[in-house]
Order: sequence, then structure tokens, then C-alpha cells
Amino acid sequence: MSDYYNAFEISPVPTPGPDAVAPELFRGIYGMPAFATIPTSDLAASVDFWTRGLGFFELFGIPGRVVHLRRWAFQDVLLVPAESIPEQQPTVSFSFACVLNQVDSLVEACRALRPNSVDGPRDTPWNTRDVAVTTPENARIVFTAAKPFDPASAEARNLAAVGITPPGVRGDNDEHA
Repeated sequence: MSDYYNAFEISPVPTPGPDAVAPELFRGIYGMPAFATIPTSDLAASVDFWTRGLGFFELFGIPGRVVHLRRWAFQDVLLVPAESIPEQQPTVSFSFACVLNQVDSLVEACRALRPNSVDGPRDTPWNTRDVAVTTPENARIVFTAAKPFDPASAEARNLAAVGITPPGVRGDNDEHA
């Protein structure tokens, strides 16, 4: 058995490109490999923002105890009640994958619900377009969309400098596929 495998075989994230289509919302039950737990002082307002602004849906809830939200497979958030939330945004953020054609509608939806909640979008040196959103709980949530790969771009040079090369070009990442 190999220690390495092609992780894209289990990932819901589509191949980057201008015509990439987001996967359907995933309503199945599985053992969650990771999830975020976010305390909120107003569970109803938080659920409303996460569903209407960020595109999650309520998988299930235990009234007054927890609301389990989900988007794509492996994108799980548990909202739990808290007496108060910090006034200052934490330095930690939590990121979710999206596709490029979701960025503008996400920005518009979040700004309609909370006008000052969005920072970006911004293009990154590692070839993504990111939007940071401050939720009603004062959590920093980043939606990140991979951009189409251009081998002649500055982003490609940035990635190559750390040993990440595109398919078909020999590099350090080949031994992990």
C-alpha cells in the first residue's frame, strides 16, 4: 500500500477554471474529519446569515443547543449558543473552498445582510481569489476559489519556487500523487 494517493479522488472541489461548477450541497451523513464550532449569542440571526449569506443549509438542529450547518461535503459548521461573543475578531480564520462564479454572489448576499461584513475579493500569490467575511458571531470566514492555472503567471512562478508544479512537469509534488 502506498503512503500517498491522489486526494482529489475524494475531494468535492472541482478542477479550477472559468467554467468550474460547484458541487451540489451535500446532505448525507458521515463521520466529520474536521468542523468548526462557532459560539453565537443569537442562534436565529446566525443561522439566517450563514444560510442566506454564505450558502450553507441546516443539516439538523437540537433546539437551543446546536445547529449543524453544511455546504459541500466536509464543509461543516456547528453553531452553539453562548451568552456573549467577543467584540474583537479573533486572529484565527476558517476557510471554505468555492468556485470563481460564486464569489460575486457571495459578496452581494453578505453585503445585503451586513453591509460592512466583506473584505475583498482579493487575488493571492498562490492563485486563488479570496473573500473574507465577518459573521454575526464576529468569526472571520474566508471563501477561497482557485483561479485557472496559467503557467506563465507570477502565481505559477511563486508555486514553482516552493516546489509545486503543474501536472506533467516533474517536481517535488509528483512523489505525493
